Amino acid sequence: MSRQQGSKGKGKSSSRGKDVNKGKTSARGEATGKPKSSARGNAPIKKAIPQKRSSNPDEIRLNKYVANSGMCSRRDADLHIATGLVSVNGKIVTEMGYKVKLDDEVRFDGARINPEKKAYVLLNKPKGFATTTSEGKGRTVMDLVANATTSRIKPIGRLGRNSKGLLLFTNDDLIVKKFTNSKNGVPRLFHIELDKNLKAEDFKKIKDGFKIDGKLVSVEEISYIDGASKKEIGLKIKNTGNIIIRTIFDYLKYDVISVDCVAIGHLTKKDIPRGHWKHLTEQELNTLKML
Repeated sequence: MSRQQGSKGKGKSSSRGKDVNKGKTSARGEATGKPKSSARGNAPIKKAIPQKRSSNPDEIRLNKYVANSGMCSRRDADLHIATGLVSVNGKIVTEMGYKVKLDDEVRFDGARINPEKKAYVLLNKPKGFATTTSEGKGRTVMDLVANATTSRIKPIGRLGRNSKGLLLFTNDDLIVKKFTNSKNGVPRLFHIELDKNLKAEDFKKIKDGFKIDGKLVSVEEISYIDGASKKEIGLKIKNTGNIIIRTIFDYLKYDVISVDCVAIGHLTKKDIPRGHWKHLTEQELNTLKML
């Protein structure tokens, strides 16, 4: 289990590699023997001292960027760059030694890549935190995972400020794409509490799917919560947001009292207290990729 927020000790950090901007040493060795005389006298000829090139610590060579993303070795990256397989901010780059910034959009054979270490953080979100990476929005989920990793992770999907439960963060675009795929998205299970009992006819309507303004609204599964009143239901959906939940029950004239995401695929809240997080294990990640 990785260290969670709120525990003692420093948060886990990831390595971004060595500084690629350290200058190389200047000329190897010094001139030996007696100084040479110039044609105008005996004054020695001074050896030119190479000027150190200025460097930007925020930039990295494109081939290293590609190699650090795990796509291939740096030597192979040069070959792929030369053959036009790499683009930067929408433009094909074939120049050797080209430098990019970490926030540039770099794509390898059409897929966006990232040179940072991949991170997968699962948060049990409490109420009162907005699901956004924007500043000036008050308390956000980014505050809760600030010490989880130095990689620039973002939440997949949304949970409303007053919703709670599981939220996955990553910088892995392939996992993000998997979640946002409309046909094969990752299912999420919600525990929903309504202001009144869900009628049997409305239960069936949600289960079978129905149209709102001509658009079909459907869910993966719906069930009443065992041992609870019919105000509490379980709803499984593949959408990355939870707007569909509000849409369904607003249309059917129910008020949603609370929304709690209790599972994402096979991932559950077990051993993750509210407001805490954990890193996915290798087994959890592999299972997620197979969904």
